Amino acid sequence: MGKFFDKKRKRRILLLVAPPVVYGIIRLLYASCRKRFHLPAQKPQSPALVAFWHGEIMMNPFLYRKFMKDQRYALMISEHFDGELIARAASFFGFDFVRGSSSKGAVKALKESFRFIDRGIGLAITPDGPRGPRHSIADGIVAIAQKKNLPIVVYRYKASRFWQMKSWDKFVIPKPFSTLDFYASEPFYVTGMGKEEAKKVIKERLDSYV
Repeated sequence: MGKFFDKKRKRRILLLVAPPVVYGIIRLLYASCRKRFHLPAQKPQSPALVAFWHGEIMMNPFLYRKFMKDQRYALMISEHFDGELIARAASFFGFDFVRGSSSKGAVKALKESFRFIDRGIGLAITPDGPRGPRHSIADGIVAIAQKKNLPIVVYRYKASRFWQMKSWDKFVIPKPFSTLDFYASEPFYVTGMGKEEAKKVIKERLDSYV
């Protein structure tokens, strides 16, 4: 019995069961909340890069559906087990995926990102994922934006009432019947900037909705 429920088998079962359950819970939670969308007049032309913090990944697919649903986007997800869980849950929202991150599979992820972009598919990135530090900007988003001369749009959302996990990213879970405020920025470019300057600009845009 112990061998039957070894770690590998438990993970397989979890990958089958958890994603649709999580997706259903997220949909119900979102439906219970009041929503307010604060959107810019200008929408980026596809492809573009969308940046949002790892701790706010839960509700941002709904902002994508509201603001950019006519454009295809791939979500960059780490190759860790928790990344696989996120990928399978997010697949219900219709995203494509790039597997890898700045800490694991970086070269593979970069090449795959370029293939998506060359096909006209944008990329959604959590620049502080998959392991932090929280609200930091990794090099990957700057490298992709500058290499392909892509505009960046930042996403944020705030819940009037929420639970906050004790994880490194302080993951936010809105409480039922709270108010959700969603924000998207005007498209902007970091082409021609030094790496540190570009990272500063992206962080300032993300932090401007605090």
